Amino acid sequence: MAHYGIQAHVAAKTASKRSPGLEKAVLEWVFSVIEEPLPEGAGYEETLKDGVVLCKLVNKVKPGAIDKIATSGSGYLLMENINKFLKVAQDLGVSHDNLFRTVDLFEKKNIPEVTAGIIALARVICADPNFKGPQIEKWVFANN
Repeated sequence: MAHYGIQAHVAAKTASKRSPGLEKAVLEWVFSVIEEPLPEGAGYEETLKDGVVLCKLVNKVKPGAIDKIATSGSGYLLMENINKFLKVAQDLGVSHDNLFRTVDLFEKKNIPEVTAGIIALARVICADPNFKGPQIEKWVFANN
């Protein structure tokens, strides 16, 4: 999608905030927690876009938090996965201000905000003494 004028400026500024190393580390941490192999070849936002992986993440931490995950269907159904993830993240203690909007991910509007939101959730998850999975801080610093 070509952007012009102010839209081009905003898109360039948002893209400049991306960190491929951080995105890779976050994805590796997520897949480590859900105990699935990282998909080969798919980009960061494409791997997360439908919300399925994010729903699996919160279900791993809080089993049954999301009872039905749409794995295919219309954009509306897939965006609903993201909405469910965001609700559970707030229920787990992540501030609304630390999360992203559904369109930030689904329409790739603000991927750095998505990364920040996942890290905010990861910090909440990792702070729980009952969580026995990998610690996000160690993972990000060791892999970035």
